[in-house]
Amino acid sequence: MNDLYGGIEAGGTKFVCAIASGPGQVVAEATFPTTTPDETIGQAIAFFRNHQAKYPIKGLGIATFGPVDLDPASPTWGYITTTPKPGWGQTPFATAVRNALGLPVGFDTDVNGAALSEARWGAGQGADPVVYFTIGTGIGGGALVNGRLLHGLLHPEMGHMGLKRDPNLDPFPGSCPY
Repeated sequence: MNDLYGGIEAGGTKFVCAIASGPGQVVAEATFPTTTPDETIGQAIAFFRNHQAKYPIKGLGIATFGPVDLDPASPTWGYITTTPKPGWGQTPFATAVRNALGLPVGFDTDVNGAALSEARWGAGQGADPVVYFTIGTGIGGGALVNGRLLHGLLHPEMGHMGLKRDPNLDPFPGSCPY
């Protein structure tokens, strides 16, 4: 069997955990709702621990909602930082997984993870640059240029646009801190 790797797609609504050697070669998978950091990250760690005897993995990649800290020199690398998702701000996601499993961990945004997957195995194969947009719990984008994920000065999203609204018709102020 080829080397196995773990993956966590951490969305604002659900988490997907998988063990695979490549696309179409998934040997174990689980999906569960995104609740609290302790419960949800705990379920992800338990998934990999429960499968480690049968499917030992060499490392793990995390693609998560954010904003996140991607600076490897930062003391908060691997954190979900100032997210509007209640209870998830300043969550040391990558560190918790790395410490619990004792494995190398890659960490990036959910949209960069999707962009990387499309560039390597999907619709973006052979293309450069590759840009990926998503509309789900949030709206975001990720890009690869010269085969490398594009990161900005801060959280590497494509942008942020405020929308004018009529406070008389829609009094909800929103929940995005930006």
